[in-house]
Amino acid sequence: MCGCRCCCGRPSAPSDADAGSARGTAGGGQGKQDGALPGPDPTHLAVDEAMPELVVTALLAPSRASLRLLRALVRGLVVSVYVCVLGSNWRRSSCLCLPSAAFDTCLPCPQSSGLRLHYVSAGRGNGPLMLFLHGFPENWFSWRYQLREFQSRFHVVAVDLRGYGPSDAPTDVDCYTTDLLVADVRDIILGLGYSNCILVSHDWGALIAWNLSIYFPSLVERMVVISGAPMSVYQEYSIHHVGQLFQSNYMFLFQLPWLPEKLLSMSDFQILKSTLSNRKTGIPHLTPSELEAFLYHFSQPGGLRGPINYYRNIFRNFPLEPQELATPTLLLWGEKDPYLQHGLVGAISSRFVPDRLEAHILPAAGHWIPQSHPRELHRYMWTFLRDLLD
Repeated sequence: MCGCRCCCGRPSAPSDADAGSARGTAGGGQGKQDGALPGPDPTHLAVDEAMPELVVTALLAPSRASLRLLRALVRGLVVSVYVCVLGSNWRRSSCLCLPSAAFDTCLPCPQSSGLRLHYVSAGRGNGPLMLFLHGFPENWFSWRYQLREFQSRFHVVAVDLRGYGPSDAPTDVDCYTTDLLVADVRDIILGLGYSNCILVSHDWGALIAWNLSIYFPSLVERMVVISGAPMSVYQEYSIHHVGQLFQSNYMFLFQLPWLPEKLLSMSDFQILKSTLSNRKTGIPHLTPSELEAFLYHFSQPGGLRGPINYYRNIFRNFPLEPQELATPTLLLWGEKDPYLQHGLVGAISSRFVPDRLEAHILPAAGHWIPQSHPRELHRYMWTFLRDLLD
């Protein structure tokens, strides 16, 4: 057998006959010289060359595997960043026409802050101003049922809060403090030519409404609050009920810069889609067109920054002093609200001047009462406002 390396890199051992033949040829052809050094054996050289290569290959194998794994991780990271940054671009670029029905879409209202806020209204001249403030992640469209219901007896106005929809959206976090949000609502009421209003609010809009009623009580004749507590009540309640903090854990994530916007926009805004359309905790029977009415403006460049900046200011004034509540208020709460415990209703009641609060917990309702249970909401509202109409 030959002494060269085979394909696997291991040399074959020479037979005794081959070794003897080699020795005999060397002795007969050249003659044996006393004291001469023996020549190198080619077979031994092949073995010596092969062994270091095997050792080097074995030593490098883990490093090569690590490099392949690192390369795969980097590729995955690049793809993930691409999805986060460009995910919003996957939405269609043309704006969906919101189904405003018989309502007039008014020009944005000039503000003392220099911002312009968009609103939708109907029924001007039919009665007192009824102003609607939406929550997150919504816009004026969340009040579509109430606009139709109350336009016959009220001038109904649903506003897009700053940072939402076509309304102006400053980029600075400091432009979304509670004081500025309250000032926006005050300017809308006065800018529309009214001295006060019936204020209807939900979620984040409720937090703004509570503050307006506390600091500008003359602007609020009656208040309807749905699924939202005064911030001072929420803070005190959460300290004694840790479960509420867990139900609102997303607020802590929203304190981070840029990351919440990226997460919410991933996979074509899948998190927001699930929040709004989940079978158990979302808005029942939400159609694709209605879902698009909420998501479209969030999908625009910077569309999520303003709404998230609301949360980045939520702990700015902590702790808050207890505040007495005196504005006549109708409070509605969903017993199955996944974000706010219905124990907050009792905490809110304890802060109220006697006989100024009417509170109801709807057994089958969740967080989105204006859209999930409009008939029950309308019935309570008509009863609550009956004396004003009379």
